[in-house]
Amino acid sequence: MAKGQLRWWMIGLVTLGTIMNYLARSTLSVAAPTLKDSFGMTTEQYSWVVLAFQASYTVMQTVAGTVLDVLGTRLGFFIFALGWALANMGHAFATGWPSLAVFRAALGATEAAAIPAGAKVVSEWFPAQKRPLATSCFQMGTSVGSMVAPALVAFCILWWGWQSAFLVTGALSLAWALLWWFTYRSPRPEERPLHDPGADVATEMVSSRFDILKSRSFWAIALPRFLAEPAWQTFNFFIPLYLVSVWKLDLKAIALWAWLPFLAADFGSLGAGILPGYLMRRGAGVVASRKVTMAVGALCMIGPACIGLAGSPGLAIALFCVGGFAHQMLNGALITLCADLFNSRTVGTVSGMAGSIAWIGGMLFTLAIGKSADVFGYNPLFVALSLMDMIGAALLWVLLSTKPTVSGA
Repeated sequence: MAKGQLRWWMIGLVTLGTIMNYLARSTLSVAAPTLKDSFGMTTEQYSWVVLAFQASYTVMQTVAGTVLDVLGTRLGFFIFALGWALANMGHAFATGWPSLAVFRAALGATEAAAIPAGAKVVSEWFPAQKRPLATSCFQMGTSVGSMVAPALVAFCILWWGWQSAFLVTGALSLAWALLWWFTYRSPRPEERPLHDPGADVATEMVSSRFDILKSRSFWAIALPRFLAEPAWQTFNFFIPLYLVSVWKLDLKAIALWAWLPFLAADFGSLGAGILPGYLMRRGAGVVASRKVTMAVGALCMIGPACIGLAGSPGLAIALFCVGGFAHQMLNGALITLCADLFNSRTVGTVSGMAGSIAWIGGMLFTLAIGKSADVFGYNPLFVALSLMDMIGAALLWVLLSTKPTVSGA
């Protein structure tokens, strides 16, 4: 197989794995109304279940990134994929919200490797010009998994009970883990991307986490991700509950509507892959193309800020669609910057550390939803999501206002 075809096969494997990853984590959000009735959960108790996932995911992203750098992408990602498949199937044995939270924490700990692994594969296989499109491909898996979940999970619940939903999605992840182990490999020296003479930035050579924390480039990625991650987690974990509590939709209606924002998110991922290349062909530098892409996505977040003005569930879903598009566009730019600004041998650790900071933001926002949604409603929270992304875009422009320099070279 030619080198060009091989690299796209490898990123296709990562994309399929990301689909399985997000299908597994999205199973709970679709099953949440059923589980709330079965276990007598309040919205606050459900938020604690979500928080258990977020807390373990937050801690383990940094660990997962380091494991990938030490063990290699093939073995490291296989171990984590095997873990999340079994943890997701374990949800079927929960007997109440505390035990559900335990299985959720195990799922979060093992699913944390997905984005660092994707960033590492992109860094290993792709030159700077092609990285945005490669990143957008595996990032599309996050929304495809979330898009497939409503119909598949609702079907399982209606026909075989809620336990079957976790067993089926976990089994699919297990099958992918085996596929990954037997088909993925790291590039040989002659297959690695050559230096891109059009790149306007040198990768930073960091040797420790302390060096990473001292890097201005790292914080240019981490702080916007901290502010952006709450939006995606809100879309993943709370859209079904929002539709039930505000618009009184049933499970069949959720299966019909709730996948649409994630379809729109696919187009946002595609935009994050196409727009930087378009800008670079017209003379923009690598970093400038990522900054513009982030800014466009942040401006589009005005859409979900207006959900409180929606007069129908259809219009609310349409505004969620704008939000899904916006988030994946801006997040794609931020994830690609890890591969742009840091050496491939450390990009897993950098991506994991930035992801941990991002998920701290998601955790804090989930806690806010659990405390305030039943009292004040969801509308103020949607406005806050929009404002945070705009602040994040401004921080990216400020922190990368000067050309990044090589650190520790």
